[in-house]
Amino acid sequence: MPSSLAAAAIHVLTTAAPQEKVRLTRAYAAAWRGGSLPDLPGPIPPDRPARPGRPELKLPRDMPKRRKAGSVAGRVALLHALAHIELNAIDLAWDIVARFTTFPDGTPAPRAFKDDWVTVADEEAKHHALLAARLATLGAAYGDLPAHDGLWQASEITAHDLAARLALVPMVLEARGLDVTPMMIANLKKVGDEDSAAVLQIIHDEEIGHVAAGRRWFGVIAAAVGDDPAEHWRALVRRYFKGDIKRPFNDASRIKADFPPDWYEPLAPLETILGGVVGLDG
Repeated sequence: MPSSLAAAAIHVLTTAAPQEKVRLTRAYAAAWRGGSLPDLPGPIPPDRPARPGRPELKLPRDMPKRRKAGSVAGRVALLHALAHIELNAIDLAWDIVARFTTFPDGTPAPRAFKDDWVTVADEEAKHHALLAARLATLGAAYGDLPAHDGLWQASEITAHDLAARLALVPMVLEARGLDVTPMMIANLKKVGDEDSAAVLQIIHDEEIGHVAAGRRWFGVIAAAVGDDPAEHWRALVRRYFKGDIKRPFNDASRIKADFPPDWYEPLAPLETILGGVVGLDG
């Protein structure tokens, strides 16, 4: 067992094998909840987490066109892409734990903050394991297909600013997952893959809590420095997020995360955009 929560976070971040990363995450989350991991200072986390030799990482523009979800190959491609997202999400959560030990106003990050992000890491590990299991039933494995390397960029450009990290990762990227996952679930059910649909439903429901954690702590940080939370969030998104905040929005799930439309509607282009989203081409 590592000497502290920070050391546990670094151990996960420097572990390349996905199955071991999942195993360590779940063990360390249980140890933290059980009180056997002290909350002590630790080293600065690495700029990039360790990664396995496969999948091959490509630029988003170089990724092959995704097949329709009705075929086994299409479902494998969808589940593989999601497994890659969840693997990155494990590291993103642990990076928050290890990197942001103080808030922007100089106060130490409270235990409740660490509780939330350890829980997020634990659930992301669960999600990756569920997706890996579904891939195995379809005769595939994580690493069989290429994946794009754009997901960690949100971490790199916000490594200096906790508010920016929360603005981009849970409140843009994970919130987008709430928007698109119901259509993926519908597509999988349409082709009779109820088991994969059930996994995505679990992921969707737990991701509401992840967005809620980001929204909650972003509000705490903004209030501590006297900023209007919604205005400050929009300013950070305009500064750091390259792209549009796309419709359609899953307002019902976002509201469950205490993330109402008046925050994000001002950033969305007027037209409804359906293309280019994982799982919507099937």
